[in-house]
Amino acid sequence: MKQELIDKYNVSVPRYTSYPPANFFRTFTEEEYLQDVELSNKARNNNLSFYFHMPYCRRLCHYCGCNSYPMQKEAQVREYVDALHKEIDLVVAHLDRNRRISQIHYGGGSPTAMPVSALKELNEHLLSLFDTIAKPEIAIECHPGYLTKEDWQGLVEARFNRFSIGVQDFNLEVLKLVNRTPSELPMEDIMQILRSSGASINMDFLFGLPLQTADSFQHTIEKAAELHPDRVTTFSYGHCPWIFKRQMILEKAGLPSADEKALMFQRAKEVLHAAGYQSVGLDHFVLPSDELAEAVTTHRLHRNFQGYCTRRTTGQVYAFGVTGISQLETAYAQNTKSIEEYVSDVLAGKLTIRKGYQLTQQEQIAREVIETLMCNYHIDWTQLAEELSLTVDEVKAAIHYDEPRLREMEADGILHLTTNTLEMTGEGNPFVRTVAATLDPMMVNTDKKFSKPI
Repeated sequence: MKQELIDKYNVSVPRYTSYPPANFFRTFTEEEYLQDVELSNKARNNNLSFYFHMPYCRRLCHYCGCNSYPMQKEAQVREYVDALHKEIDLVVAHLDRNRRISQIHYGGGSPTAMPVSALKELNEHLLSLFDTIAKPEIAIECHPGYLTKEDWQGLVEARFNRFSIGVQDFNLEVLKLVNRTPSELPMEDIMQILRSSGASINMDFLFGLPLQTADSFQHTIEKAAELHPDRVTTFSYGHCPWIFKRQMILEKAGLPSADEKALMFQRAKEVLHAAGYQSVGLDHFVLPSDELAEAVTTHRLHRNFQGYCTRRTTGQVYAFGVTGISQLETAYAQNTKSIEEYVSDVLAGKLTIRKGYQLTQQEQIAREVIETLMCNYHIDWTQLAEELSLTVDEVKAAIHYDEPRLREMEADGILHLTTNTLEMTGEGNPFVRTVAATLDPMMVNTDKKFSKPI
């Protein structure tokens, strides 16, 4: 990667895991949310996608940008689970029971810090209320630091069929510095347990941490390739100490430079491509047999807060738990950050929506444009306009289509423009967030703060 491109395009821009980004959210109410829940029954994509936020961690990692809290006593954890069950019932009362579940996803925090029996209860609750599509995705983010053989087997029995294992790095010195407990079991043993159940296995890694170098991270990814999971994710560490104060510890330890981070990603990509993986989106690599690979080929890849998915599994997202964010066709809605407030209010029969955003028609169009680019590195303006029942001119009028700026990026080798398409070049892919920001009308003269792509 050319240094001049890094210097020019490695600027602070949104991650675009949602549009608009969460720092545009405003005060939102339960009544507003339920209106949009009712509208979601008639959304273009009518599948149900449920998200559970499990906020507890047995140990807080210094790099974490999630809504995480220290593990509580058994009675408090049980209260939290009871509140989740109650919230399910409060929301489901407004959903069409003829709709089908395409996704259930658990994030955190560390979802696997929770008792496996509680996770099984929640899955059974939802699956008793709705039918599912064929092969629904029931996924959980796993911290391998505290899971025994019995725990992994219990998760399989709880009907999870996709496991995202948060390895982060195989270098124990890196894990120690960032305060992350290494895996309880050898990774080979975990793979054997999960593979015998037919589950899909993701391995998640984080680059840009102290002590990491291009060489050391390459060794980690080489080990991952040898284990041959279905998917490998290489997340770029987002350093935002003005939001997450504990990240200051890593700043004091010394972070790799932007060009070293770029080399880490490049080496990882080369290793994984050589091992037969295909690139998907910003940071995922999948085997050719994975349905995400086909979605990339056909430019049908999608993304929500849970990560990349296909149009088959895409759904309206209803989030349960503290800080959970629901993603509906017309709105976002986020629960309170206070665990105590969440538990007391929900058990009393009240939802705890505190922030959110209702999208205008123009913003819904802009979201489709930016999500299409972010997921597929490609926009076919005619195809997108047809899907939205609009003309190409109407689509471009809803965004900030700055052709002189895009032509400048084309001259720099970041993207390629034709009469009807915008497509990222391989060299420009790491800067897709920067290109998306160029198309984003909300980024014109914004004073919001974001992380850098690299």
